Amino acid sequence: MNVVALAGGVGGAKLAFGLDRALVDAGQLTVVVNTADDLELHGLHVSPDLDTVMYTLAGLADRERGWGLAGETWHALKTLKRYGAETWFQLGDRDLATHVRRTARLAEGAPLGVVTGELASALGVHATLLPMSDDRVRTRVRTDAGWLDFQEWFVRRRQVDPLTEITFEGIETSRPAPGVRDAIASASLAVICPSNPLVSVGPILSVPGIREALLGAPAPVVAISPIVAGRALRGPADRMLAWLGAEVSAAGVAQLYAERHPTLLGGFVIDRQDEALAGRIEALGLRVLVADTVMESDDERVALGRTVLEWGRSLPRRA
Repeated sequence: MNVVALAGGVGGAKLAFGLDRALVDAGQLTVVVNTADDLELHGLHVSPDLDTVMYTLAGLADRERGWGLAGETWHALKTLKRYGAETWFQLGDRDLATHVRRTARLAEGAPLGVVTGELASALGVHATLLPMSDDRVRTRVRTDAGWLDFQEWFVRRRQVDPLTEITFEGIETSRPAPGVRDAIASASLAVICPSNPLVSVGPILSVPGIREALLGAPAPVVAISPIVAGRALRGPADRMLAWLGAEVSAAGVAQLYAERHPTLLGGFVIDRQDEALAGRIEALGLRVLVADTVMESDDERVALGRTVLEWGRSLPRRA
């Protein structure tokens, strides 16, 4: 069973881990990752979502922080601060090596997708890890302070500014990274992970050709709600939805997908705490699976991955 997953952030990384471990054979999973929150820092190309998914699949992620590498040290960051550099975006010593290597390979002319494969392979990742695009796309948000780069708002300003608009610079001329459309075409199931629908999944589906590939492929597409009992388990997705006028609930996320991407989803997974919302989501024309979606342990990640895979096998393929 070949599976393609769309992911970004910690929630997406957790389910990618669960799907990877639940699949019988290594190499059956392709993860297409958001790169619109990439940034250039200290002369380095940093890909936060790609690295979070890569470190999680490799079993190296820091579980307490939810990002970066476990057992990290911070000597380089402290020295950069001593030199007067801005250090609001934290880069650990081991994590820094990833960005140095990525930047060097990009400077040599290697596309981001090729470099991502090299890094993931070196860390022992068996799944295929792909950026949504090799082209430069950047998320920007409008606030009362004006337009801000996403990481400026998300990390430096700690998401205190209410949003009024989100845009993806460069998205119109971007193309799916090599391998993305082939992975979708050959998949038995496409999974939209419980990632922020606005700034993690949104950019992926906005790359010209990706949504069209999903609509044209026979694989059913299912999404897992990142909102449980009216709140995001991590990150600002709940506040972002509220600021932009969407209902902050699993039903609100399903409605958002239905409005922005009509006929894309065939199924929607919600947590048991939101079982009462199933009827509203089914009224959108979606099949609903109620499951335990909160993933604190590896066993819970794999259990949800297995549940999604088994349910996905029962869903009808597209005509």
